[in-house]
Amino acid sequence: FSLTGKEALTHFPSLGPSTNSAQGKVHVKQCDLLKLSRKQKRLCRREPGLAETLRDAIRLGIMECQYQFRSERWNCSLEGRTSLLKRGFKETAFLYAVSSAALTHSLARACSAGRMERCTCDDSPDLENRKAWQWGVCGDNLKYSTKFLKKFLGQKRIGKDLRAKVDIHNTNVGIKAVKNGLKTTCKCHGVSGSCAVRTCWKQLSPFHEIGRLLKLRYDDAVKVFSTTNDAVGHSELAGPQRHSHSPKHPASPRSTDLVYVEDSPSFCRPSRYSLGTAGRTCSREGNCDSMCCGRGYNTQSRLVTFSCHCQVQWCCYVECQQCMQEEVVYSCKQ
Repeated sequence: FSLTGKEALTHFPSLGPSTNSAQGKVHVKQCDLLKLSRKQKRLCRREPGLAETLRDAIRLGIMECQYQFRSERWNCSLEGRTSLLKRGFKETAFLYAVSSAALTHSLARACSAGRMERCTCDDSPDLENRKAWQWGVCGDNLKYSTKFLKKFLGQKRIGKDLRAKVDIHNTNVGIKAVKNGLKTTCKCHGVSGSCAVRTCWKQLSPFHEIGRLLKLRYDDAVKVFSTTNDAVGHSELAGPQRHSHSPKHPASPRSTDLVYVEDSPSFCRPSRYSLGTAGRTCSREGNCDSMCCGRGYNTQSRLVTFSCHCQVQWCCYVECQQCMQEEVVYSCKQ
């Protein structure tokens, strides 16, 4: 399961009011429409509500990826994504991480929202052993989400080749990013606002925060290779040594590092991986030189309309005028 781009264009039939039997048939059809492995489709059919959650996760991951890379040469467009996922670039690493993060996040939220049949709120009373603390409200069920996701992705069978290890590592980076963003939110109850009793629940960070963290991981991604660990007798990932005092022993990447195995293309010209940067808008003071790959950029003026001089009128509406102003747009040359 990863962001290929095809799933985002799939439209599912409306559930609407119907019998349980009809709803079951719609759910099965939704699972069949998704690009999943045979095992994943089998799990999907057994989990009412999962197909819709998978669709939400795909959209969430794609939107966040495109937002984080909106100013980069590779802008996470859907074109070329299938070819990109077959390679070991930094961009591939981000796609695996943001896919798993979006699915983890969406599953946990779907549980707490009551959209999944086999899970509900996270009601684990493990905050603090104080009588003043009281577990309550509906928390995001990250525990069920991560447990189900590992089963869904089939991570027990760790691949022997380097690419398989890299893909699994980056998938886990995405899951860990969601875990690290889990917060405990509390409200006080008591006489005159005292905090004699607090109601607390677990809440996931907004996905924008997780996307921003993964983008930082992408910027600092580590190029790795496979090496044999003599102590345990099997191969593992290794990267450049972080500390100069031990140059002979390569360093293992941290569990929070995004990793890749081959250098990325420039993404300047159209290729099987992207449409290139020709025609892309850029910021003259910011990224035009980099975005346009030295080809230069076109400057165009246009008039834009916006609401202005707004006033609140009695009783209950706002009255605005329409103003126009000139806007300069910069776009990369062919």
